Amino acid sequence: MGIAIHGAHKSYRSRRKQPITALAEVDLHVARGELMVVVGPSGSGKSTLLRATAGLEALDAGRIEIGGRDVTTAAPGDRDISLVFQDYALFPHLTVTENIAFGQRARGVPKTQITTDVAQAAAMLGLTAALARYPRELSGGERQRVALARAMVRRPKAFLLDEPLANLDPDLRLRTRVEIRELQRRLGVSMLYVTHDQTEALALGDRIAVVRAGRIEQVGTPDELYARPSTAFIARFIGTLPMNLLPPEALGRESGPVTGIRPERTHLAQAGHGHLTGRVAAVEPSGEETVLHVVCPDTTRILVRVPSSAGVPRPGSETGITWSNADEHHFASAEGPRTA
Repeated sequence: MGIAIHGAHKSYRSRRKQPITALAEVDLHVARGELMVVVGPSGSGKSTLLRATAGLEALDAGRIEIGGRDVTTAAPGDRDISLVFQDYALFPHLTVTENIAFGQRARGVPKTQITTDVAQAAAMLGLTAALARYPRELSGGERQRVALARAMVRRPKAFLLDEPLANLDPDLRLRTRVEIRELQRRLGVSMLYVTHDQTEALALGDRIAVVRAGRIEQVGTPDELYARPSTAFIARFIGTLPMNLLPPEALGRESGPVTGIRPERTHLAQAGHGHLTGRVAAVEPSGEETVLHVVCPDTTRILVRVPSSAGVPRPGSETGITWSNADEHHFASAEGPRTA
């Protein structure tokens, strides 16, 4: 068994005493050995969900099980979990060895076992050469690995990670992301990973839960969320570039659904041909591909991703845009549910 969250509900009172719903009847199941990423915009409730799972927030209603055991009212220390936060939470006056071993020593684990555990965790995360150093002597990526090693030595039933890479530069984020994925697979432990970065979510998750306004809008594999988003909000949120959402009038229709098309599914055509014609407002080269920002006469903006070798039009020029009708997605409204 992994993590099971049933009907989780949590609300607060604002400074003006108005009720704010952080979680609204959330159901989420993380299988044993699965890496589940919870992603959503700021204030969506994703961190509240993780904190409630960890026992740092009490639910108003609902139930939480970890490893098949009901831990809804259990203290954080009794839930058999390990937490990794954004700020590392390392003790500056302790060495890497002492930081990794801190929790084990506090629980009275025998010294010989601690020595073995620390050595194994350090070797797995490439920290063996740093064991005698202090946090101030480490890079951001190394500090995050120390926090992971400290969590790992507990051999918990579940790992809970809250924005663990937010303080790292892009290169370190990429490398540490790979290390977390490899570590989770080697340990075979359930992991609940919270982030606001949808690129990180797509790269890491076995499955992804998209949270918005305290509710889970969709749970699925990265491919499922990308290929068939259940709402227009997810269509714009998931993907390196947001899906273009075109109102019916942009396509010359008086009524009908909002049409979605991925930027990479669009193609350039001669002005006056294809589905749309517009003015190129900006050109963003990115190596082998270029992203065009095209403004149509009705002020609809559309992103077009094309090969950089395809004769990219200049800013201010007009271009036609076309795509295959089979690549269209249809939604009830600009943020509503999928209709086709």
